[in-house]
Formats: sequence, structure tokens, C-alpha cells
Amino acid sequence: MRAQELYARLVRPQGDATDDLASEAARDLPRNGLRQVAANGLQSIGDEIVNAKTVLPWLLSALGAPGALVGLLVPVRESGSMLPQAALLPWVQGRRVRKWAWVAGAAGQAAATAVMAGAAATASGTAAGAVVLVALAVFALARALTSLAGKDVLGRTVPKGQRGQITGLATVLSGVVAITAGLGIRLLGGDDVTPLAVLLGAAALAWVAATAVYAGIREPADEPVDPGPDDVGWLGRSWALLRSDVTFRRFVVVRTLLLVSALSPPFIVALAARGGGGLAGLGPFVIASGVASLVGGRLFGRLADRSSRRVMIWGAATASVVVLALLALYTIGDGAGAAWIFPLGYLLLALTHTGVRVARKTYVVDMAEGDRRTEYVAVANTAMGVLLLVAGAVSSGLALLGTEVALLFLAALGLAGVVAARSLPEVSS
Repeated sequence: MRAQELYARLVRPQGDATDDLASEAARDLPRNGLRQVAANGLQSIGDEIVNAKTVLPWLLSALGAPGALVGLLVPVRESGSMLPQAALLPWVQGRRVRKWAWVAGAAGQAAATAVMAGAAATASGTAAGAVVLVALAVFALARALTSLAGKDVLGRTVPKGQRGQITGLATVLSGVVAITAGLGIRLLGGDDVTPLAVLLGAAALAWVAATAVYAGIREPADEPVDPGPDDVGWLGRSWALLRSDVTFRRFVVVRTLLLVSALSPPFIVALAARGGGGLAGLGPFVIASGVASLVGGRLFGRLADRSSRRVMIWGAATASVVVLALLALYTIGDGAGAAWIFPLGYLLLALTHTGVRVARKTYVVDMAEGDRRTEYVAVANTAMGVLLLVAGAVSSGLALLGTEVALLFLAALGLAGVVAARSLPEVSS
């Protein structure tokens, strides 16, 4: 089947398909679109394994690493991939062909994941936990490159009305693999971490394959934009953008309030881990994550192309309601039914987070064109890195009073996000 026919079957245009693309980019759209689906799908497959919310906490616990290291996983993974982006912006903007920045980031993630696999297979205790955490920090820094360059290349090679579907299709591919891996973990069970080491090695190979696929994308031959004299530095430029651009600042605030779907799952897993069960207990959560990606990726991709704003609103509302309902069921039942309550709650949160993630990525790419888009992505992610640390610190501090208290705080955060997101303008096709 020709690339054009396959792409037409997978992606449904919304509005005028190629009005906002250069002529050469419009000509190469099917090829570029399919390559981005495949490369981002391979990256998403790796993400399901190198997961700081499920797999890595379980791995460090099984290796006997201190709880303090386990608590650092999510902040290191999320903030490490966001904070450097504004600083990296001038370098990326100075590239004529920006796909190579993505390729470099994917290669870095492959190397870091391979180190994690080695630590899982050969070390234990504090040493293993430290190696995994340092490798995760390197992984996150490499991810900053793929996040920044990937959205830029997507905006230059795929028109509005199709970008959300590209992201959604990649998410579907990762879901199939996650379900398979989760079933395998569930069936194997036991306390041996060898299966997780093998999975981490396979994830590293997925990123290697992604670099080969992504390298074949054809970008329009635009001249690089000179960032201009650096009188105030990247930090000053970032602050100036947040201060002067009201719509962009509002988006950053809304994105912060949407953290309910990102920060709640680790607390759900922590509640479930109280019941023990060994490696088999991890299986249902990995399966739930895969089901959410499989079901939600394509669905939310299409909905985001129609209105990414509405998807964010409903995502925040649904996540908050799920958290509150989960707490009510767990409290009323006095812990009874935890074996199904927690995996079900995690599934619903993961499904909601899939929609929120696809929608916010689509929204920021659709907000602007050219290097302005790249600047939006970089500054938004750097600001989010800081705000994520703050929100994570607050929720972790509240968790000292009880996991339930932290979840109540995050649910309130999501409800505030519903109100704030209603003030965002529509930017979709």
C-alpha cells in the first residue's frame, strides 16, 4: 500500500488540510506523517516501560533501594525533561534541519535506558537505586530535546487538524505493547526483577529504532532564524513572554492545574502497594496504562483536532471526579475490594491523562506558527518544570498527613483547572 493511501486511512483532515504548510512539506505530508507516527510510537513504547509512576518505583522497591530514592523518581523524570527547554531554545532555533535534535535526544534516551537495564540485572540496594536515578536524570535531559524539537518538526510538516491524530496514533501503538508487557508481568509474578531488566533492554532498542525512522523525515528547507542579540538571556526572554502574552500565560496556568491526572497515579499505586503481592501486583497497573493508550490515543487525537480546549476541560473534570470517587469507595469499604478498586481507578485516571496529554500538546502546537511555536513549547515546558516541582512538593508534604489528603488536594487542583480552562480561546482547526 502506498504511503499516501495508508496515511489517508489513518488520519482524517479537519478543515483545509495543507493551507498552513510550505509546498514541499505538503507534498511530503504522507511520508512525514507516517514516520512521525512510527517514531513517536516507538518512543511511547519505551515510555510505558521507563515509567516513573509504575515500573520504576516497583523496580527500586524490589531491588531494596531506599524509599527516599523512590520518591525522587517522578520529580526527576518530569522536571528534568522540562526545565532545560528554554535554555535549549536558541540552539534548536539555529538549526536548519531540526529533526537531528530529536534524533540526538532519542539516542540519549536509549543509552540511559540501557544503563537502567544493566543496573536492574547486576546491582541492588542503594547502589542500584542511585544508578537508576542518575540514568533517569540523563534520560530526562535527553527527553527535553525530543520534546522541544518534536513539536517544532510536527508543526512544520503536518497541518492543523491532523496533529492530534498523529500523537494519538503513536499512543495507540504504545498501548498494545504495554498490555502485552503487563500480561507477561502478571503471569510471571514472583520477586525476580529479571523480567523488568529484559523489558528495559527492549525499551532501549525501541529508541534506537525510533532514531532510524525519524531520520527519514523531510523538513522544508527554511533558513534558520537568527535568535538575535542575547541581551537578557533565555531566562529574561522567557519571563518577558510570560508577562506580555496573556493567552500563553493563561495556558501555562491551566496546564499546571491539569496536573491532577499526572500526579495522582503514583499515590494510587502507593495505596495498592500496601497490600503486597510481589511483581504480579504491578501487572494490572501496566495493563491499565496500556488499555488507556490503546483506547484513548486515537479517540482523543481526533477530539483534540476538533477542540483541544474542550478535551482539557473535560479531562480535568473527569480526573477530579475519579479521584474523589476512588477515595469515597476505598473509605466506605474500609480497604475492602482494593484488588479491583485501585487498578480500575488507575485505568480511569490513565485514560483521562491520555486525553489531557494529547490535548495540551495539540493546543500548544496550534497556538502559533514557525519559531514562535518553538518558543511557546520551550518556555511552557520550562515553566511547568518549576511549577511541577512546587506542586509535587506540596502534594508530597500533604502525603505526610496521609495519602488520601494529597489526593484530595490534587482533586481540588483539577476542579480549579476546569474553571481556568474555560477562559482559553479556541485554536484548533
